[in-house]
Amino acid sequence: MKKYEEIERSIIKKYRKEIWSRFVKGVADYNMIEENDNIMVCISGGKDSFLLAKCIEELIKHGKFKFNAHYVIMNPGYNKKNLDKILENAKKLNVNIEIFESNIFDVVKDIKESPCYLCARMRRGFLYSKAKELGCNKIALGHHFNDVIETTLLSMFYGSEIKTMMPKLHSDNFEGLELIRPLYLVKEDDIKSWARFNELDFINCACKFTEEHYNNNDGVSKRKEIKELIKNLKKINPNIDDHIFKSMDNVNLSCILGTKKDGIYESFLDNYDK
Repeated sequence: MKKYEEIERSIIKKYRKEIWSRFVKGVADYNMIEENDNIMVCISGGKDSFLLAKCIEELIKHGKFKFNAHYVIMNPGYNKKNLDKILENAKKLNVNIEIFESNIFDVVKDIKESPCYLCARMRRGFLYSKAKELGCNKIALGHHFNDVIETTLLSMFYGSEIKTMMPKLHSDNFEGLELIRPLYLVKEDDIKSWARFNELDFINCACKFTEEHYNNNDGVSKRKEIKELIKNLKKINPNIDDHIFKSMDNVNLSCILGTKKDGIYESFLDNYDK
């Protein structure tokens, strides 16, 4: 077999339980992909998004119904080394990619306050516009299980609210477009193991802001803090990550001080004597 065929085989054979079954379960449980969908698969260049691309390819080949996918890379201003690495991996994995340019890094490079927030908003806008151009009805991102539980704790510790990363969302600004996260149940350690097994080397982070600040110890990523916290908690309770995830699917509203939906807050006192 060719290298890319070995990689594809490893997903559905060696990592069938850890990756393929969890991928298929997530797609089915949350009804992410339906017949005749036209999906834009977003590839950032990291291990997660490239695995997502291969899983989507396998689902198209072996799934129970037909749908279409476009594999798209938005270049927000990657340096040549990172861009070359992304293209090299796309060729190695035999993913038929399309690249389109944006100037996001140039726009946010001089922003002092919340550059990551602005960058994320701009990236999302460019991606939705590209999906519309391609006639897609869904956008697939490579967020995985660990992203979900880390986001949950980040919201609690730094946002003072309880919320999580959803498996799918309707776009507020682009009618008819939906965002899906097919790797929702796949754990990061298993993705890393898959990459090592296939001797694949992906870029970790191509963000110029991160390169200039975090890598020089000018700042500390809050998400990295949460990763370390969960890692330490797992030494005490190996299933702590699963419990965090399950808690967001098992909210006891009788024991919540207040809830908020569509910007409207409701206290437990509002219905306390009813």
